[in-house]
Amino acid sequence: MNSTLLYRTEQIRAMDARAAVLPGVGSAELMQRAGAAAWALLRQRWPEARRIAIACGPGNNGGDGYVVARLARAAGFPVDVVVAPGDPRAGDARSAQRDWENAGGISRLYDGNLPDAEVWVDALFGIGLDRPPGKEVQALIDQLNVARRPMLSLDAPSGVDADRGRALGTPIRASITLTFIAGKRGLHTGPARDYCGEVVLAGLDLPPGLVSDSPPAARLLRAVQLADGLAPRHANAHKGEHGHVLCIGGEVGMGGAVRLCAEAALRAGVGLASVATRGEGVAALVAARPEAMTHAVEDAAALQPLLERADVIAVGPGLGQREWGRALFEAAVASGKPMIVDADALNLLAERPRPLPQAILTPHPGEASRLLGWERDRLVDDRYAAVDELVRRFQCTVVLKGAGTLVAAPNEVTAVIDAGNPGMATGGMGDVLSGVIAALHAQHLPAFQAAVYGALLHAAAGDAAARIDGERGLLPSDLFPQLRRLANPE
Repeated sequence: MNSTLLYRTEQIRAMDARAAVLPGVGSAELMQRAGAAAWALLRQRWPEARRIAIACGPGNNGGDGYVVARLARAAGFPVDVVVAPGDPRAGDARSAQRDWENAGGISRLYDGNLPDAEVWVDALFGIGLDRPPGKEVQALIDQLNVARRPMLSLDAPSGVDADRGRALGTPIRASITLTFIAGKRGLHTGPARDYCGEVVLAGLDLPPGLVSDSPPAARLLRAVQLADGLAPRHANAHKGEHGHVLCIGGEVGMGGAVRLCAEAALRAGVGLASVATRGEGVAALVAARPEAMTHAVEDAAALQPLLERADVIAVGPGLGQREWGRALFEAAVASGKPMIVDADALNLLAERPRPLPQAILTPHPGEASRLLGWERDRLVDDRYAAVDELVRRFQCTVVLKGAGTLVAAPNEVTAVIDAGNPGMATGGMGDVLSGVIAALHAQHLPAFQAAVYGALLHAAAGDAAARIDGERGLLPSDLFPQLRRLANPE
């Protein structure tokens, strides 16, 4: 699986320490390389900007900022350096500040006022912060955010936990984050997505083995990698080769959810799609999507023949939590068939938790909180811990939805989906995702692969649809044309 490798901050610090003792490198040289990479990126992205300002913190991140300041001044640019409260540590950061001042630069302690600048550089904390900043530093961050100038953050936006993705206080809102040495897993999921902007990696010309010798904590996947998991069909293909998905749901008044699931499965290429739903919804579903074989199913006994014929089950969209939904959910579980568990089926599972090794669970944060018995804030603060615990408890593949969707499974490296947009935060999107994953699983992708590429396909389709008419007002059904197109990568 081609992807960008991501690491925990403790791994990054270990890489940094190993690099610092390499012949010809050293910690001071690393700081010079980081500053040079930041200055080069700033000039590339904002070539018209002339007045630069840099907010420097007390640690090595601040040292990187002083290097940027010195390089900008040497190139003839007016540069202001604002120093956050706190004495610089001895060593490379202190030396970088002296070099800046020896070159004629001035370091001004933050006093509640900011100089005007066309571009700011955030060199306050990087990955060095593990708690909310103090009152004075938070005031500086708030003022920088209010200024609404382009912002280049070094290594991580100050106030973002680069390991877990949580917000420590109110972080810097970056336009671009230039991260060093290797990718940090926390920059790509949860609240961090609100603050990082575009994330760019600068490897600092270190030996490849320095990073590759460490096992990745996660893998970042983008839409361009769909072709890695969705191979073209051979010329002699027939529908029987591409699986049969059974979608179970559609309690009275909720038939649209199971219809979205079934159509998504069809648009993602499944050979056959059946629907087991309430009798009241059959006529409407047949009229709307005749390609889905729709059956009135009023109890678990009537579901059995459909379960036997299916390769993969998608249970939950519009299922409800009344007697009918409970009976069909338990019958689906008892079948032992591969299954996607979503929506009301997840709530029923939360009432009676048990391992489901044949399943792919697709909870949003609220459903995941119920499955775990966690407060929602705890889950939001550490999505990686949450998805790992879900995998441990239920012994199956889990798709934790949200900004930077996480896909995890036993003995697999967690995948982070670098696609999707806020317009997808609307009812019915999860029903479409369930159908897509079920379709790929029925087309013989193993559970983890089906979940990864299904989540990626779904998110990429949402992005493609949003590019047409914008994010606000995006409907789940708007994804269908894009699903078909993107499910056939060239």
